[in-house]
Amino acid sequence: MAAAAPEVAVETEGAVGIVAINRPAALNALSISVMDALLEALGGFDRDPAIRAMVLAGLPRAFAAGADIGEMKHIADSKGADKALSLHLARWDKIALLKKPVVAAVSGFALGGGCELAMACDLIVASETAVFGQPEVQIGVMAGAGGTQRLTKIIGQALSMEMNLTGRRLTAREALSFGLVNRVVPVESYLVEAKKLAQLIAAQPPLAVQAAKASVRAAVDLKSSEGLAFERRLFFSLFDTRDQKEGMKAFAEKRKPVWSGQ
Repeated sequence: MAAAAPEVAVETEGAVGIVAINRPAALNALSISVMDALLEALGGFDRDPAIRAMVLAGLPRAFAAGADIGEMKHIADSKGADKALSLHLARWDKIALLKKPVVAAVSGFALGGGCELAMACDLIVASETAVFGQPEVQIGVMAGAGGTQRLTKIIGQALSMEMNLTGRRLTAREALSFGLVNRVVPVESYLVEAKKLAQLIAAQPPLAVQAAKASVRAAVDLKSSEGLAFERRLFFSLFDTRDQKEGMKAFAEKRKPVWSGQ
């Protein structure tokens, strides 16, 4: 699979699709072309039955230091700016709506749009050098791609308010303690560990994984009763799959199951 922009590299390792931002001169700033390339690559993996989980990575120095401010300034100064900015920000939402799990491999700066991109993923493996923040207020605006909404739901109002109003940044260890990331590892191994986590997910039955992901994400926005009803619908739907029958049969026979994704 070819990426749509030279700043994005794409590869596969078994059932894991790996997409890496590679724009070092701009600290992986998220331009429109980069975001479109990410969506194309991740979307392709999402549709590929051979891929069961994905990794979205940056560089050791920067996962993504934010949106491309020069490009956003140009959009803001142009005719129809509101519509153009809305279309751009919607790209983060499209990543959050992918069916298959995405593990963010974060090292260095994950600021502004970069922090929002990491939060649009399903799990985050952070290096010890990772720094998370929503510093948009410092350039006269505010977060617009989930930095007030997703962040608040993950770490709570008090800390999210401080980060959004003052530009406070979180170290990797702080992010771990507040539940923003899944694990913190040495910078030398952050990408390896993210791939390992994705491989662990990819080894599970894919339909059950996708249903569980959808249910956990729904829990953030639905009332408890609605969330439980949604969970039950997905739970019962899995009993019509070959993987359910294979999983329970393999358990009874004390052998390793072979998942078909059907």
